[in-house]
Amino acid sequence: MSPVLAGVLQLLALVVALGLAYRPLGDYMAAVYSSKKHLRVEKWIYKSIGANPDTEMRWPAYLRGVLAFSAVSVLFLYLLQRVQGSLPGSLGFASIDPDQAFNTAASFVANTNWQSYYGEQAMGHVVQTGGLAVQNFVSAAVGIAVAVALVRGFARSRTGELGNFWSDLVRGTVRILLPISVVGAVALVACGAIQNFSGIHGVGQFLGGSQQWNGGAVASQEAIKELGTNGGGYFNANSAHPFENPNGLSNLLEIFLILVIPFALTRTFGRMVGSLKQGYAILATIGVIWLGFTALMMWTEFAHHGPAFDIAGGAMEGKETRFGVGGSSIFAVATTLTSTGAVNSFHSSFTGFGGGITMLGMQLGEIAPGGTGSGLYGMLIMAIIAVFIAGLMVGRTPEYLGKKIGTREIKLAACYILITPALVLCFTAAAMALPTPVNSMTNSGAHGFSEILYAYTSGANNNGSAFAGLNADTQWFNTTIGIAMLLGRFLPMVFVLALAGSLAEQKPVPATVGTLGTHKPLFTGLLVGTILIVTGLTFFPALALGPLAEGLAS
Repeated sequence: MSPVLAGVLQLLALVVALGLAYRPLGDYMAAVYSSKKHLRVEKWIYKSIGANPDTEMRWPAYLRGVLAFSAVSVLFLYLLQRVQGSLPGSLGFASIDPDQAFNTAASFVANTNWQSYYGEQAMGHVVQTGGLAVQNFVSAAVGIAVAVALVRGFARSRTGELGNFWSDLVRGTVRILLPISVVGAVALVACGAIQNFSGIHGVGQFLGGSQQWNGGAVASQEAIKELGTNGGGYFNANSAHPFENPNGLSNLLEIFLILVIPFALTRTFGRMVGSLKQGYAILATIGVIWLGFTALMMWTEFAHHGPAFDIAGGAMEGKETRFGVGGSSIFAVATTLTSTGAVNSFHSSFTGFGGGITMLGMQLGEIAPGGTGSGLYGMLIMAIIAVFIAGLMVGRTPEYLGKKIGTREIKLAACYILITPALVLCFTAAAMALPTPVNSMTNSGAHGFSEILYAYTSGANNNGSAFAGLNADTQWFNTTIGIAMLLGRFLPMVFVLALAGSLAEQKPVPATVGTLGTHKPLFTGLLVGTILIVTGLTFFPALALGPLAEGLAS
């Protein structure tokens, strides 16, 4: 079987699996967030934290819940790392330095999982399992909760109430993320991933030196890191490490876990707003972008000519032979079009255009399908921008799902889409202008610029993957990327929840013959074009200096 055919068959198998999971999972999540009943274990949690899950919140109260919970999470994870050296199960590792502890705490709470450390050489079992893995669950649940709040803003009228944050947080964790993660972890163990709490083992002598590996609860953390679009690996090699991702079957399973909730949330959206066709329109949009990016990535990685490339079946530098070009390309697009950031290959070794595709995927706002929750609310913001543009073209007040998009709504949407580009471009410019940060670049020229552009793109968009080649474990990068991650995660949520509150207060507008049909292919095309044009105009100059220049020169 040719490598190209193998890659195409993997993609088809993935599409079929996602299609089979779409309806049951989407309907189940809609039922979870619409239910009035609480499980017994959920009642225990509410009682322990002193929350009343039946109290409806307006958007400022909902936002305060999000920010307060996240602030406490950052503080807890920071302190856990700072006292690691005194904890049992630390495997003899020292406490984490302050700047790196801040960066890691910000990273995992912001659902980014950027790692400027070697996991197997820095973090013991307590920090990995009791700190990082816990945040993998709750940070993902926070993202879904905010998305559900925005959906309620469209679905409700003449009320500013968006639900209860604590109820949404607990339900997302207990009823959705935890059970699927258990099944995923068992499947990964069956594929060969490790799951234990063993210590450090010597595995032999190599070239006069010794090799050591430590065990850990790898399969369980791997499952939630992919399912929650987190991405931080137990080992530095991430999903390229055979303990995390042993073979082609586990690789396909991990890609499925990355994509299944973001795709299924479009049906949840359609179910909750009372129109499955609206969910299908959003699904079609993200499907077109995801398949287009995947096809383009596979083409650019397979298409190189020359004896070495022909023998290898494509550009194999930096890729694992057990995955090949096809499996690596599909994984790279899935992880950068979502906020996952896990890697099973070396993105810096991709072709110039291939590296640019991974960067552009993040710069779209990671909305196709995007992260757990964050992808859906990001796509709905872009839908609002699209109907606003359509309204300008025909001279009509824009409407979406029966709600008028007025001055307040479009200002909030505009602020949302400007935040991450501002963070990415300002921090990249500062790093390139100052004398010290550029010393962390391994490469010069266009590729070196891409290393820094990728780092801030990944941080501000809460992705967490790295272009590699950049020494990011410095005070400058730990601090600035940490700030970019926090601002890139929580500032957009302010505008999303404010928008949700504004929409929920409106009275529904009846559809007329002049109303734009946002469930039709025409709107899907408009939405795809809006996403690509807005992103292209914002990031094209920076991409031209980095991956485009490198790709044209090769």
